[in-house]
Amino acid sequence: MVKMKNGFMIFVIILLVVGAGIFFMRGSNGATGNVVSGVSGNSGNSGDSGQIQKVTLSIKNGNYYPQNVKVKQGQTVRIYLDKSVGGCYRSFTMRDFGVAKYLASDSDYVEFTPNKKGSFRFACSMGMATGTLVVE
Repeated sequence: MVKMKNGFMIFVIILLVVGAGIFFMRGSNGATGNVVSGVSGNSGNSGDSGQIQKVTLSIKNGNYYPQNVKVKQGQTVRIYLDKSVGGCYRSFTMRDFGVAKYLASDSDYVEFTPNKKGSFRFACSMGMATGTLVVE
């Protein structure tokens, strides 16, 4: 009876580990480059002022994708997370610009205006998924 109980417990633990792995990895399986993220203007103005640089991030191999995002200094940046992003990865942070927000859906976004040039790290709140914002 004890052998059967131990075997059952091992079986349940294996199922839980496999289930947890599938749950946490499902985001990276769906993001094989289907979303081509980048920067686009969202204003009818011919000049740079007033334009919003939109960026959509997904998850690929456990990290934000694309890993490097280029934007222009002084122009508003709006970052979205697509449907492939789940769990703590939806809690987006960029400390250099005071950004920390949980983006519950793919229509939620963070918005800020980079006021300095350079390379700046962004990550989930736990630091598991990361990327770099390059301000030119």
